[in-house]
Amino acid sequence: MHPAQLLIVDDEKDLLQGLKRMLAREFEELDIHTRHDPAAALALVREKPVDLILLDIQMPKIHGLELLKQMNSIDKNLTVIMMTGYGSIEVAVQAMKSGAYDFITKPFDKTILFRAVGKGLEHNHLLRENIKLRERICEKEPFANFVGQSAPMQRLYHGIRTTARTDYTVLILGESGTGKELTARAIHSLSKRRDNPLLMVNCPAIPEHLLESELFGHRKGAFTGAHRDQPGLFVEADKGTLCLDEIGDIPVAIQTKLLRVLQEQEIKPLGSSKTRSVDVRIIASTNRNLEEKIKDHSFREDLFYRLNVVSLHTPTLGEIREDIPLLVDHFTRQVCCELELPEKHFALEAVEALVNRPWPGNVRELQNVVRGAVLFCPDETITPGYLRNAKGEIEYTTPKIYAENDAIEPYKEAKESAISLFTKNYVTRLLQETGGNVSRAADISGLTRAALQKIMRRHAIISSNFRSEG
Repeated sequence: MHPAQLLIVDDEKDLLQGLKRMLAREFEELDIHTRHDPAAALALVREKPVDLILLDIQMPKIHGLELLKQMNSIDKNLTVIMMTGYGSIEVAVQAMKSGAYDFITKPFDKTILFRAVGKGLEHNHLLRENIKLRERICEKEPFANFVGQSAPMQRLYHGIRTTARTDYTVLILGESGTGKELTARAIHSLSKRRDNPLLMVNCPAIPEHLLESELFGHRKGAFTGAHRDQPGLFVEADKGTLCLDEIGDIPVAIQTKLLRVLQEQEIKPLGSSKTRSVDVRIIASTNRNLEEKIKDHSFREDLFYRLNVVSLHTPTLGEIREDIPLLVDHFTRQVCCELELPEKHFALEAVEALVNRPWPGNVRELQNVVRGAVLFCPDETITPGYLRNAKGEIEYTTPKIYAENDAIEPYKEAKESAISLFTKNYVTRLLQETGGNVSRAADISGLTRAALQKIMRRHAIISSNFRSEG
């Protein structure tokens, strides 16, 4: 553990050395720095994290309160104790309003000085720990609504984290129902803009004649019905993020104006002769093939390259079939909670049926199927008879586990073989993912540890065989 860092700033060099010796004897683990020049003190604050600063108020080159302001502009979480030989309530109040943690007067009473330094160090430690905790929470929260441990999902998580650290324009590509909006929200939540607005715009939902005004704003009287000034979404999202959903469907005329915003970082409201600078990060998403739209001249090529600085792909449900059991369990718990129902679960053959059916509607379609099954099944265990497709029809397919020319097994044996194969593959994948950690595998699957171990014994699966892979 690194020693705490204390900086003492005072124009009196003898006082600096005396304070350093006194505090070093009392706080043996403290790394003490002294500076008599304000510029040197600022340079130190820029170079390294400082846990506590003792700062003189009355200095010839710069007033202590001004120096405090400059230090806070470098690190707003500094813990600073002001020192002065001209103690007064007015100066103390002014120092505290300017961001000081405490206030002590010269000449120093050792007991008061040591207590103030001790409390200041403790305050700084708690403050920094709180910041780290918030950062860890911020790191986890954006992924709270994502479910999946497959390789394509891991690539998406990595892409979101990496992209969020930049301010680049992002293009999210993926079919409907694959989580493009969730991805955009996660990028914003992990970015440095997270404390500023995130505005989501469903471009096709806004009539063409209103989209320009909605995005860029208008002045009063710019068109019939424009009874007042409208700032527009770019202005409302200033310093934040604007997500343009289904960007491939916006008219070419709007594309031209959007290109100018991306190039110049400025907008011109309808009916105005003046431009206005904006600082907005753009995240665009689409389920269309933009390169095909470029060929038929319905999408500008130069805009495509401006948007496609960084691209992310949200995988289809077909690409992450191994995550379907996890998604089914997640949605089942969610629906039971929403409807205040007793806990339910899907039978293995029902899960296996969901794994093997096509999903043109992706995760959104799976969620709707699970909702319907949970709602209409009166029993604790949901069987394949309650699985319905988008048309409301029961649709259950058994995987082909035999070759074309093989004799077909009796139904009971075929069913048991299919369930056994699915279970073995599922548990094997779980243990591969967790490196043989049975407790973590049980948490992911929603099973109890005892139930999972029972399944492992039945299929002769040994957790230690997976530990070298973890």
